Amino acid sequence: MSAQSNLAQSQAPASKPFVISRTFAAPRDVVFEAWTSLEGVKNWMGPKGMNVVKATSDFRPGGHIHYLLRMADGKEMWGKWTYREIKKPEHIVAVVAFTDETGEKIVPHPLAPDWPLESLSRCEFTEINGITTVTVTWEPIDPTPAQQKMFDAGHEGMTAGWTGSLDKLEEYLAKL
Repeated sequence: MSAQSNLAQSQAPASKPFVISRTFAAPRDVVFEAWTSLEGVKNWMGPKGMNVVKATSDFRPGGHIHYLLRMADGKEMWGKWTYREIKKPEHIVAVVAFTDETGEKIVPHPLAPDWPLESLSRCEFTEINGITTVTVTWEPIDPTPAQQKMFDAGHEGMTAGWTGSLDKLEEYLAKL
């Protein structure tokens, strides 16, 4: 390998997964149930200003949740999490994508066409003395260079979106 190609590789920005955590004053079983039940999902999923207006769920490995989010301005987007692994109440691994209304066809992000078509999400639930921490790790699956660049540049927006969702989860848990 020449010094020039070695230099080019060392200057390439390293992509890293998006990670966000939040601690909740509730036992892990309660948080896991709120995270995975259809009723819970309808109350927390989506950033502030977005609400789940329709959803179906088949919570098992190979199953999925398919949902419709509506923004305050009336715009809508369908999404789907296809579960790869579930270890109740410790973690969930899912492939996340935007879809058409049927949930069968993966479509580009309605607001960001260069967003990765699929992402891998790992949600971990840990508990210490009745306090549960949820950690979400998210990374694109087989992105194009443009999709990887968009994902890497989108961490701030993902933080804002997930913060809104986790705020809604905290509010929902307070009602249980």
